[in-house]
Amino acid sequence: MLETLGSLTTSPWIYAVVAVSILLDVFLPVLPSGVLVITAAAAAAAAGATGPVPVPVPVPERVPDIMALLVIATTASVLGDMAAYRLARRGGARLDRAIARSRRLTRAHERLGAALARGGGALVVIARFAPAGRSVVSLGAGKTHRKVKEFLPWSVLAGMAWAGYSVALGYFGTQWLGATWLGTAVSVIALFAAGALAAFLIRRPPPSPSPAGWPSPRPGQ
Repeated sequence: MLETLGSLTTSPWIYAVVAVSILLDVFLPVLPSGVLVITAAAAAAAAGATGPVPVPVPVPERVPDIMALLVIATTASVLGDMAAYRLARRGGARLDRAIARSRRLTRAHERLGAALARGGGALVVIARFAPAGRSVVSLGAGKTHRKVKEFLPWSVLAGMAWAGYSVALGYFGTQWLGATWLGTAVSVIALFAAGALAAFLIRRPPPSPSPAGWPSPRPGQ
């Protein structure tokens, strides 16, 4: 799989593939959007990579631009969040039935629903790293009729944090470990480790009954 992704990074289509994957994984959490971002960032860093062992590694002539990758990943993340938010805000019973068909998404809603009710805006950022957390937060914000001005800033911050972390993993992992499969593999493991930590933080009991940062919805909102 990593070899296939590696060949894709030499094509200008990599930006479109990354954007579409990130846009859609709010509805299909199984899509490997994080792996795509890491692999593309690793390719961008390949030209300057040395690694612990000075073995010459062939570097493609065409590699992604690291800043373009960061901007595209952040933008696609926010757009996907807002699409899910709008869909949930207008979806009603039809959306509930669609969610019920996904066992993974249903379990995530059950586990994280209470946490979202108490968690404040910062939970949007943490949940962005957790498996299916982005889906639960975006759909939950729309379903409970949170205002756009309450949700959007946290979505932007979450997208920047996730994109920055993923790009940094791929870029610096390749810089330090060399332009080989090892750097990408270690970066992917670090991404999953962040997801596991985020899931743990979300499920942890709250420090206080009413944390700041996300105001409770008022009747009629």
